[in-house]
Amino acid sequence: MTLTDQDFKIDVTSEIGNLRVLLVHSPDSGLGKVVPSKAQDWLFEDIVHLDTMRRKEYDYYIKLLMYFLDPAKIKGKLSEIDSAETKRDFFKPDNAAFHNSTKVIEIQTLLGDILQKDDIRKKLVAAVCAIESCNYRLQLQLIDTAPIELAKIFISGSLDDDTMIFAPIPNLIFSRDLGIAINNHILLNKPAKKARSRETLLMRYIFFNHPMFEAYRNNIIEISENKQHFLRPGEVNEEKTTLEGGDVMMVSPQHLIIGCSERTSISGANEAIKLLFENDVVSKITIVKIPHKRDYMHIDTVFTQVKRNMWVLLRSLTITETEQSQNEPIAWFADKKNKDKPEIVQFRKGKKPKTFDTLEALLDNISQKDLESTEPTKFIYSGNDEFPFDAREQWTDSCNLLALKDGVVLGYDRNDKTVEAFKQSGFNVIHVTDLLPKFETGEIDPQKMKDTLILMPSAELSRARGGFHCMSMPLKRDSVF
Repeated sequence: MTLTDQDFKIDVTSEIGNLRVLLVHSPDSGLGKVVPSKAQDWLFEDIVHLDTMRRKEYDYYIKLLMYFLDPAKIKGKLSEIDSAETKRDFFKPDNAAFHNSTKVIEIQTLLGDILQKDDIRKKLVAAVCAIESCNYRLQLQLIDTAPIELAKIFISGSLDDDTMIFAPIPNLIFSRDLGIAINNHILLNKPAKKARSRETLLMRYIFFNHPMFEAYRNNIIEISENKQHFLRPGEVNEEKTTLEGGDVMMVSPQHLIIGCSERTSISGANEAIKLLFENDVVSKITIVKIPHKRDYMHIDTVFTQVKRNMWVLLRSLTITETEQSQNEPIAWFADKKNKDKPEIVQFRKGKKPKTFDTLEALLDNISQKDLESTEPTKFIYSGNDEFPFDAREQWTDSCNLLALKDGVVLGYDRNDKTVEAFKQSGFNVIHVTDLLPKFETGEIDPQKMKDTLILMPSAELSRARGGFHCMSMPLKRDSVF
């Protein structure tokens, strides 16, 4: 990387400010080695077709990001890049045609950079071999492996894309889960599942050792286990201290949301509150407790922000008991209260906690009070709030959108009813395959786009159970004020 700490700034104060820099990881060969018998252990619901995911889906994501964040790398070169794809990939760092952007930063590139240093390489090899139970001869072999190749091995789990020496880490494409930029700090997360241990280790080494983050070493916050956690009974304990990035949203300069979910524990949220308040990173943290269900997993699977006064969310999580009782024809609501209704508590430094009855109430408060919207808050519901499409489309990430700027968001092209809801809310909708040529000719200027849902191909990406919010770790956004 040519980027140094002199050029680089961490600054994220919202979910919707113009996106300037982010970390991503493009699909690697490890995703093509997930087998059905291990899919759920490796946190996948299905196996994917790697080549389709790479060339016909994720490739569009990287190109779109380039037009918004680093146009000099792509404007005027699209046909050349497309023609080269049969031989080399624009999005993979070990290929000749790799973009090597300093705005759309590939995790594998950063890993390769730090492995150039002998002492770091030896330490990281030892750490990886320890958690993967490798033998000593293999450890020596890895130490002597070229840094760029070693980075691939650490991620894919394979030597020469052939011999598997340990499990792949296919979830690395969901870069957000491993770290979150909060103002000018980085919160290093603590994933819940063993399958993500190596990812966490690699990201920790990157943040603490890459020169790009040199100026921010004292601004890196690590989540630790509770003291004497090793005395807890049993191998599996629900009170483990865990926190994942899909449960963390920086919604305004002083306000952070943390979800308690299947992947983020109460203990993890408490530890984050303590550390963030102690370090004066934010002054207000809202805890949103959602059911521990695979359907939801993280809070960003049930709501994300579209623009200053608009959010997309799953309405079934917010329906009140009164509304349910009035909805008698709906059999699945009969004879039960809304057990899935979130519990929402807001903590403010020096003030008493505050509660919210519904997600809409919280999100309206953020738009109107924190972000000072001059327009009423609006909500777009998954599946256009129609059963069974609301649940079906939430499962395929209708609520997991990435805002490139206020009002311009990315989502999957398969969520038809949610797309209808966006249109009814006055949004333009365009498919990325139609949009990129218009960027190239200058017919559309990315910086002038407003109120637009950009649809992305999703047949294989959606099988991984994560949308573009999951597949991004923003490091710099413009201020919304």
